Amino acid sequence: MSPDRAPQGPSRSILHVDMDAFYAAVEIKEQPSLVGLPVVVGGTGNRGVVASASYEARAFGVRSAMPGVTARRLCPDLVVLPPRFDLYHAYSGRLHDVLRTFTPLVEGLGLDEAFLDLSHAGSLFGAPQLVVAQLRERVVTDVGLNCSVGAGPNKLIAKLASKAAKPRATRQGPAPGRGTVVIRDEEVHDFLWPLPLEALWGVGPASAGRLHKLGVTTVGQLAALPADAVVAALGKTAGRLVHSLAWGDDPRPVEPDRPVKSIGHEETYPADVVDKEELERRLVVMADSVSARVRRDGSLARTVTLKLRYGDFTTVTRSHTLSRPQASGPVLAVVAKALLAALDLKDGVRLLGLSASGLLPVGSLPGEQLQLDLGRSSGGASTTLPDARAVNEREGGGQPGWARASEAVDAVRARFGTDAVGPAAILRRTAGHEGKQEGTPACPGAND
Repeated sequence: MSPDRAPQGPSRSILHVDMDAFYAAVEIKEQPSLVGLPVVVGGTGNRGVVASASYEARAFGVRSAMPGVTARRLCPDLVVLPPRFDLYHAYSGRLHDVLRTFTPLVEGLGLDEAFLDLSHAGSLFGAPQLVVAQLRERVVTDVGLNCSVGAGPNKLIAKLASKAAKPRATRQGPAPGRGTVVIRDEEVHDFLWPLPLEALWGVGPASAGRLHKLGVTTVGQLAALPADAVVAALGKTAGRLVHSLAWGDDPRPVEPDRPVKSIGHEETYPADVVDKEELERRLVVMADSVSARVRRDGSLARTVTLKLRYGDFTTVTRSHTLSRPQASGPVLAVVAKALLAALDLKDGVRLLGLSASGLLPVGSLPGEQLQLDLGRSSGGASTTLPDARAVNEREGGGQPGWARASEAVDAVRARFGTDAVGPAAILRRTAGHEGKQEGTPACPGAND
C-alpha cells in the first residue's frame, strides 16, 4: 500500500441525504393497505421499467431500472403502480423545506436526494453526529418518510456513507440500517479502501474491466497503483480523476440552487405505435404536464425538444428554439406536433418524449407574446407550422391569453387535484387506442 498522504484542501462537513425507496415509500404512505407488500412504481405494460421498488420487492431481486416483465416474473405477487410525479414533487418540496432549515447550501439531486454543506454551521448545530441525527429525525417527522444520511469531508465520502446507512432487503422484511453514518477525516481511508472499486464515480463496467486486468478489485488496491499506471489504463482525464477519488480527494463544492436545465416527460409503449394522430394526442398530454412543471418552477422555456425511439431502438431528437420563451401547454404542443410531422414513423414508435429547456425565470423578459417562428429547427430539417399565425390571431395579436388560461388551470388543479382539468385530447382517445395508453413515464432518476 502506498504511504498515506494528507487530504487535499481544507476540511469540510458535507452531508448526503437519500430517501429510502422514495416513490414506493410515498405510495405506501398514501395507501397504508400496501404496508408490508412488495410494491414497485413503474414497470406497467410489457415494456415498462421499474422506477422504484420497496424493500419487500427487493427481497425477490427486483431493482430500479429493471424491466417490469422481469420484476413480475421474479415476484408474481408484485403490486405494480403507475407513477404519480406531481405527488412525488410535493413530497420532495417538503423534504427540501426541511433541509434548508439547516443550511441554504443545499444541492438537490433529482427529487429524493441532496447534498448539504454544513462546514460553517458547526457552532450552530454541534458535532456532525448530532446534526445528522437531528436532520434525519426532522425528515421523518415533517415528511413522514425514512431517509439515510451520510456525512464526510466531501461529496464522495458523504454519498458512500449514506449508502452504508441504508436498510437491507430480506425475505423476513426490511432489515433496518444504521440510518446515519459519519466519516471523520482520519477515517476516510479505512472506510474507503476496502470498498469495491466500482463504488467510485467514473468506474463503470468498461473501466472496471481494464483495472481488473491489472489485478485491482478494491479502492485501496487502486490507490496503491502509481497514478501513471491508472492513466495508462483509463486515459489522462479519467485516470487522474479516479486515482484522486481512490485517495478520498473530491474538491467539488456543493452547488446550491443549481438551475434546472430541462423539464421533460417520456413514455415507453407496450406495442410500437404507428398511428400519427395517437402520437399527437400523447404529445398534447405531455405538453400539458411539462408546461405545468415549467410554470411551477417559475420559468419560461426557450427550446422544445421531441425525442422518438423506433422499434429497432434507433433514437432521434428534434429541437426548436422559440423566438420568445413560453410556458403554456398548447404552445408547446403545437411545436411538438410540428416536429413530429417532419419525422418518418417507419414501422412504429417505441418511445416518445417531450422536454422544455433553455429555462429562464418569469419576468426576466419584458412582456409575453405567442410568436411561433417555426421556420428554423435544430437537430433536423426545417419545420414549418401553417397554423402558427392562427394561434397568434386567436390570442389577439400576441396578448398573453394562453398565460391567463394556464393560470386558471393551475388554480383549479391546486384546489381540486391534478386530474380536475386536462387537455381535451385525453377525452378523444378512441377504443381502438386504449391498448396504447399503457406507456410508463421514464423514471427521471431511479431512487433508493
